[in-house]
Amino acid sequence: MGPRIPFPARLRIRLGLDREWWLLAAAIGVGIVMGAAAIGFILPIRWLEGALERLSHEGGSRVWLVLLVPVAGAMLTGLVFLLIPSAFRGHGVSRVLYAVNRQQSLIPLRIGVRHWFASTCTIGSGGSAGPEGPIVTIGATLGSNAARWLRGDPASTASLLGCGCAAGLAAVFNAPMAGIFFTLEVILRDFSLRTFTPIVVASVVSAATAQTLLGTQEPLFGVGPDFFRDASEFFSLRQTPFFIALGVCCGFGAVGFTKLLPIAERAFHRLPVTRNLRPTIGALLLVAVGAGYLWVRGANGLPPFYGAGYGEARTLMTHDTYTLALTESGWSMFGFALVLLASGLLKALATCLTLGSGGAGGLFAPSLLLGAFTGGAFGMALQALGPSWAPQPAHCALMGMAAMIAGSTHAPLTGVLLVYELTHSYSVVLPLMLTAVVSTMVARLLFKESIYTAELAALGIRIGSMSDLTVLRRLRVSDLELARPVLVQLLDPAQRLVELSERHGAGEFVVQDSDGHYRGMVTARDLRETLVHRDAIPLLTVEELTRDDLPRVLAGDTLDVALDRFSRHDVESLPVVLDAQTREVHGLISRQALLRRYQQELEREA
Repeated sequence: MGPRIPFPARLRIRLGLDREWWLLAAAIGVGIVMGAAAIGFILPIRWLEGALERLSHEGGSRVWLVLLVPVAGAMLTGLVFLLIPSAFRGHGVSRVLYAVNRQQSLIPLRIGVRHWFASTCTIGSGGSAGPEGPIVTIGATLGSNAARWLRGDPASTASLLGCGCAAGLAAVFNAPMAGIFFTLEVILRDFSLRTFTPIVVASVVSAATAQTLLGTQEPLFGVGPDFFRDASEFFSLRQTPFFIALGVCCGFGAVGFTKLLPIAERAFHRLPVTRNLRPTIGALLLVAVGAGYLWVRGANGLPPFYGAGYGEARTLMTHDTYTLALTESGWSMFGFALVLLASGLLKALATCLTLGSGGAGGLFAPSLLLGAFTGGAFGMALQALGPSWAPQPAHCALMGMAAMIAGSTHAPLTGVLLVYELTHSYSVVLPLMLTAVVSTMVARLLFKESIYTAELAALGIRIGSMSDLTVLRRLRVSDLELARPVLVQLLDPAQRLVELSERHGAGEFVVQDSDGHYRGMVTARDLRETLVHRDAIPLLTVEELTRDDLPRVLAGDTLDVALDRFSRHDVESLPVVLDAQTREVHGLISRQALLRRYQQELEREA
């Protein structure tokens, strides 16, 4: 018997942290730092948004002055970009995905600084964007550089990058579970225990740190008891078709939003101005849309599509909002549904003007508000058309928020958990899950890219999926197109190999004995090395060039088994037999054919 392994070491091995136990300690550190950093990031933005809101309600010329503030913010954003340049064209989460998939999770420290200041200028001045994309980038930068300082390998760097992402979202939204699953579903696409454990630790510690510093545990969108005044009918079997239909609507809306943003980016890219001036042009267009909105409505205050939109989303989750709108404005139910739908379209347009022009910010908050507008409009239409048990517009607005997040990010768990944690109400979970999953299915059916991967796809970068290994295990060798084997005998002269190669262009040869049984292969590399000494070829036989260490692959083997065989033997082809009992070679599987089929399946899965 060997030496007894101490219990702590056995526990680390069981958790998959046997060589990197320090990840847990680092995750705690990242969580604490990000909890404080998130507060330092979000409080100035909220203060600026509050100041703009107060000034806008004072009336007079101040309303028009406030409308112009996004232009000043965009000019400051352009200045930040000029002082801290970056070659990557894309937003925060896309930048993190690029680092994970192309740069071994390494992000320069200046990227986090760039997004911190630029997004504060954009969002705080009224630009239509959210804080979650920047905080994800800031957290990812912190985690990446922490791993570099601690001399971690690429796997550890990815884990700590994920810790920073989850910790940032957890602190900003007071939603640790949403932070965890957003990181696992969208950023890392890895649910292994080795990755899951430190990310959970960082997310929980960050949320606790933020709550301690703020002195509150109130969610961002708390709902009162009156929200469930029709609790007996909030979710029942006969309401299921309504929530399915809402999920379908949000799926279409998410795809439209996903496709609209790249169109705006291409339009601004064509403008004959420098990259750093484009946010200012986008802000000027946003101001024009805002001024037109206030002129048509004859109202004071900020347009509902300015800023992150949390206040407007909170309003749409209140039952009295819909009652007052119908009684005070005199709108019909259909009329108010159209107003809400138009407001959602204006929010999408405003976000495309802000972010499409190069402004800094995230897409979570706009997606939440888009979902709330879509759900509210859907609920009002149901009130006009549907039976008495149709869900209330406020309930539909809440479901729409989760469905729009799920459809735009292709991450249903994130959408469900985010809205659940924002409301702290378990009663909403069942309809949330239904609408979010339906929205994701519809969105993926209509467009294979999410709102984040679409940016990378436009740059020619393809992101794999969590089903990569599943693809290898689902396909079998018999599903591939096999090459016809070129057969030779052990006692054949080596000159025959040269003749067959010249006549048929063959590079790999299957060697059999006199009974037709497989004995090995002569590979293209071996033949090329032999041709260097061409004068010796007439003196050699096939047996002297045969490699007898190459295994056979069964036609019923899965592709992960075949890939493992290739990784153990540096060859381009391996022989395939129909079953283990026969020794007759059926064909050749090539490394190139395996990888080509694998790529085709990934394209179909994406």
